[in-house]
Amino acid sequence: MSIGAVVGALLAALVAFAAAAEERHGFAVLGNLKYGPGFTHFDYVNPKAAKGGQVVLSFEGSFDSVTPFLLKGVAAAGSNPFIPGGSLITYESLMEKSDDEPDSYYGLIAKSVELADDGQSISFTLRPEARFHDGSRIGAEDVVFSFEILQSPAANPLYRVLFRDVVAAQALGPDKVRFVFRDGTVTRDLPTYVATMPILSKTYYQQHDFAKSTLEPPLASGPYRIAAVDSGRSITYERVTDHWGKDLPVYRGRYNFERVQWNYYRERTIALESLFAGQTDFREEFTSRDWATRYDVPAVRQGLIKREEPPDATPSGTQAFFLNSRRDKFQDRRVREALLLAFDFEWTNKTIFYGAYQRTTSIFENSELAAKDAPSAAELALLEPYRATLPPEALSQPYRPPADDSDMRARLRQARKLLEEAGWRIEDNRLINAKGQPFTIEFLSFLQGFERIVLPYTENLKRLGIDASFRLVESAQYQNRIQSFDYDVITNRFGGTLTPGVELRNIWGSAAADVEGSRNYAGVKEPAVDALIEQVIAAKTRAELITATRALDRIVMWRHYLVPQWFNDTHRIAYWDVFGRPATKPKYALGFFDTWWIDPERKAQTLGRR
Repeated sequence: MSIGAVVGALLAALVAFAAAAEERHGFAVLGNLKYGPGFTHFDYVNPKAAKGGQVVLSFEGSFDSVTPFLLKGVAAAGSNPFIPGGSLITYESLMEKSDDEPDSYYGLIAKSVELADDGQSISFTLRPEARFHDGSRIGAEDVVFSFEILQSPAANPLYRVLFRDVVAAQALGPDKVRFVFRDGTVTRDLPTYVATMPILSKTYYQQHDFAKSTLEPPLASGPYRIAAVDSGRSITYERVTDHWGKDLPVYRGRYNFERVQWNYYRERTIALESLFAGQTDFREEFTSRDWATRYDVPAVRQGLIKREEPPDATPSGTQAFFLNSRRDKFQDRRVREALLLAFDFEWTNKTIFYGAYQRTTSIFENSELAAKDAPSAAELALLEPYRATLPPEALSQPYRPPADDSDMRARLRQARKLLEEAGWRIEDNRLINAKGQPFTIEFLSFLQGFERIVLPYTENLKRLGIDASFRLVESAQYQNRIQSFDYDVITNRFGGTLTPGVELRNIWGSAAADVEGSRNYAGVKEPAVDALIEQVIAAKTRAELITATRALDRIVMWRHYLVPQWFNDTHRIAYWDVFGRPATKPKYALGFFDTWWIDPERKAQTLGRR
């Protein structure tokens, strides 16, 4: 055969291979996609939504950076994915998640995706029209660069945890990139992490220091760009009117506000007053006392400010007092249980929260993933290898905090007995250990409003002889201290997903416990927990996933690494009556920021009555 014939045969084989490869418009981790390849928009948007207008929002705390991927600095709202409700509205990823499906992703920068039959790689074909804000093309080299730089020492270690089993990113051409996964590893969730990775400009960061925290807006590609920064006080974004992807199915009907401004307030009460004064347009209320008592103002009574409680089907995850078990005094489970007994949720909910909350009993709260009943046979099969190291309760019953009608005096007597069993004794009204060292606890927070919640708890702890206190620090110091695990107890909330996976390693896994900047705030180091996290990651069906999460849930909760707080299965929102919104709310999101719009006629009517 001639060389020409050989070359021709090879080219024919490559063409046949390419034709046989299945290019898809999206993928689902478990189950099937809701939207077909010809879909034009998500069902929870209005594709004809008006564009324009400015919305002003409030945020509590401060910021000193618009660089969202680093450990150092506190990035501003809209530029910080690591704060509650955080997002990146200036950056884009290869694919976009649907908010009315558990785990489905559709093409954004990528026009198509190919999942290898053996699950060991995923490839993306990029849209040739995809552009950064300066007009430069988003290419495969930018994707590879993003993968590599986000695993650098300066970047938040969360990315290194997520990408641990992604061994390579390869540019196969200017618009084709492939991610290769580690042989022998479970790869179920890895496609989602690379598909939703923020894409950065290689050219830009060849001229700018990625590791430098800055207030200079970096080059990005999202539906908004930073328009103005007033350090620590406000940040303003403007919609990119000629955005390259504005007519994509995943964007149509979304990101409708012309300008978005976040104003920063040191105190929550002042932020609320800004709503009543017309200086804030929309607020999601997280303080039950304010929701119950502070909204009886003229603008609300006149209907100018609307109040609603739409359902929230999103898994609420975990909100709790996290006990830093790296510290000797918290390493004994009996001590941690004693601290649980001393927290009076029922009194707190009735007296401080006006009965607004339910008690958290799971790290997967408000979802089918939570262990709410006695363990099933399938769960016990996963737990059995670790029986000798587990609390007996984890193998026999659902986790329950102290009963609603339990007597606090009896609970404190039980707590004192547990502390005595753990080697602590009372001397001169102080709880001390065998070395004569007093038991002290400091509750660390950057939110003034939490003091009223913590103080009754500290009073109960003092009745046990514990020297308990509340320490308020500014937000930058707080972030530095939690990144270095310099605390006794913090309050934190992990939002949940319907398909948890690799991120659990960073929250509960032993490998993350001593990694500065990880989210394993409790310092959990348990082989059984590590093994069950891998079972969650390896689940191939939703039934397997539910079994594994419930087994994991039992261990974490019964080991008392945290004192569970509360959750709410509704959103509490208040807003000036100037908005339009779609007829359908996304099932797993509030939908305000990316699907509502300013209604000019409604706004004129409302402002005319103000």
